[in-house]
Amino acid sequence: MIVTMKAGASKEQIDHVIAVIEECGYKAHPIFGSNLTVLAAVGDERGKSGVFERLSSQPGVGKVEYILPPYKLVCREIAPGLEREATVVRVRIRHKGGITGRAIGDGRLSVIAGPCSVESLEQVMTCAREARKYGATFLRGGAFKPRTSPYSFQGLAEDGLKILAEAREEYGLGIVTELMDAHNLDLVTKYADIIQIGARNMQNFMLLKNLGDTNRPILLKRGMASTIDELLMSAEYVVSCGNPNVILCERGIRTFETAYRNTLDLNAVPALRAATHLPIIVDPSHGTGRWELVKPMSLAAVAAGADGLIIEIHPEPSKAFSDGQQSLKPEKFGELMDAVAAVARCVGKPPCWEDETESATEGAVPDCLK
Repeated sequence: MIVTMKAGASKEQIDHVIAVIEECGYKAHPIFGSNLTVLAAVGDERGKSGVFERLSSQPGVGKVEYILPPYKLVCREIAPGLEREATVVRVRIRHKGGITGRAIGDGRLSVIAGPCSVESLEQVMTCAREARKYGATFLRGGAFKPRTSPYSFQGLAEDGLKILAEAREEYGLGIVTELMDAHNLDLVTKYADIIQIGARNMQNFMLLKNLGDTNRPILLKRGMASTIDELLMSAEYVVSCGNPNVILCERGIRTFETAYRNTLDLNAVPALRAATHLPIIVDPSHGTGRWELVKPMSLAAVAAGADGLIIEIHPEPSKAFSDGQQSLKPEKFGELMDAVAAVARCVGKPPCWEDETESATEGAVPDCLK
């Protein structure tokens, strides 16, 4: 439910309406604009009657509206003709060189790169060095691995997190790593700059509620058989519990096709852009499951308007503990970064690792598209 206050409504009137909203069993989320104040009343509407009428009769209230999307806080439109500004997720990365500020969703293209699994210090350091060399600003790596088979490599746990932290200290890359259960939330928060929630946990609602208490941004991957609305409702859990810094990730969905691992649903990028103010990144590694498809789908994702990419790389994919078939060698990653930078400039989303003044001539057709 949305309560739009009248222009010029006093602070006392706004505070009173907030009190009424909370008295009715909702949480009030005020949004202060230059001309109007809008109050989002968030909560379970079942069993509540007369709330609409009661709110409509309060002094200073302009109008009260039910909104159709059930995801009230992550929805782009908060009232007819009134939209939220795009969310920019900002991260402060501490390393031996000081503190580096990074952002996702600020109008520039960001890239997260690294191995599927943390295997050794040497492997992660090599990936971090190569990722940074070619322009990635975040390092991904799994210390806890959700695997289909109980006999597959499950990750190095805290030892893996410590390795990621060493790489951050040396190369200044922010750490993106997966959290599998609430039991390890404090542990992962201790090391991670961004907490990843994988496809299998997208609808682990108790875990999502716990994420509201952390000050780390959340990278939320779309479930393997989840709809756009279900992804947004999962993001709503995190935001409604107190953490507004959520990054959505399209990583491919299950279809009847068997030629590749998943079907990368790039329709999701513009569809999500229209529905939500949250930043959107794409994972073409899991979305295809084949390293040779990662580059063309990365180009397509950037052209579709993605705010970033998350790419798996490995110094020796044939020896990887997991997902070697979809991991790029460092030199192939470098080629990909050159290509996506060219496309990003063409669509008005300059890569964050380049100075805009060094960009190619506006309107030029990049070689990768010729």
